[in-house]
Amino acid sequence: MTAVYTFDVFATVDGFGSYGDDADWGGYWSKQGPEFLDHRLAVYSQDQRMVFGANTYREMEEMLGLSAVESESLDPVNDRMRSLPTTVVSTTLEGPLDWPDATLVAGDAVDVVRRLKAESDVPLRSAGSLSMNRSLMAAGLVDRVQLTIFPVITGRTGTHLVLGDAADFDLELIESRVFDGRIQELTYQPTLHP
Repeated sequence: MTAVYTFDVFATVDGFGSYGDDADWGGYWSKQGPEFLDHRLAVYSQDQRMVFGANTYREMEEMLGLSAVESESLDPVNDRMRSLPTTVVSTTLEGPLDWPDATLVAGDAVDVVRRLKAESDVPLRSAGSLSMNRSLMAAGLVDRVQLTIFPVITGRTGTHLVLGDAADFDLELIESRVFDGRIQELTYQPTLHP
């Protein structure tokens, strides 16, 4: 039995995963509400291992790393995510990592995640890490795509198309939920389209 791997990703209605530095949207595009935040805390309260690529890890470390938050307290969602065991896949980073319970693994993400899926006794979850997860999807290693859609269009300020340059996939909808009457979470099982 292999561990379930979930690609957990946020996007705008027009498919962007983030926005430029000159935009003033705020975290979660300023659309979060109590239902959404409670749900995200529940997601991260489950036993699991986080998996980050190098770019996402660098962004997370800047925002949530030990040195970035020494004198500040994190919100409960980010605090819980940061406390989970984490594997960082990179050929460019060097240790030690500024993240509690993080393991740096050099190598190809497909090989690393294939091994993690075979060896892990808890589910695997990757937040962001777009290019890594597109490669993992193409290799058939992503079991779930958990896509959270925020009710904004960022045609002018949006960056990083979530599924831009991805292979073609058929998606089977497993679950759909709406939080705070405006944020939609869709969980799919992806299958590479022939």
